[in-house]
Amino acid sequence: MADLKNVTDASFEEDVLKSDKPVLVDFWAAWCGPCRQIAPSLEAIAKEHGDKIEIVKLNIDENPGTAAKYGVMSIPTLNVYRNGEVAKTIVGAKPKAAIERDLADFISE
Repeated sequence: MADLKNVTDASFEEDVLKSDKPVLVDFWAAWCGPCRQIAPSLEAIAKEHGDKIEIVKLNIDENPGTAAKYGVMSIPTLNVYRNGEVAKTIVGAKPKAAIERDLADFISE
């Protein structure tokens, strides 16, 4: 499994908003059980579709600024950013197949 890149408040603009391809940001925290549940699915999706979408993680406890800026109220929240804008938001833990369906617009292009 690929370890997903961790982004921070400081690196968010460079790593996410300025990316040439869509970026899924997993807003998570170490104490969040559902966040840990979906981590293997996100790693598998990153491995299978990494050429089309980049998947990164942002720890909301360590980086509250970005989470607040994008109104993240519950975790896990998965935001897909394209061209510096939020293109899709997925809230809550879902099976890998459901996440892939939600990402179909980005990974089937």
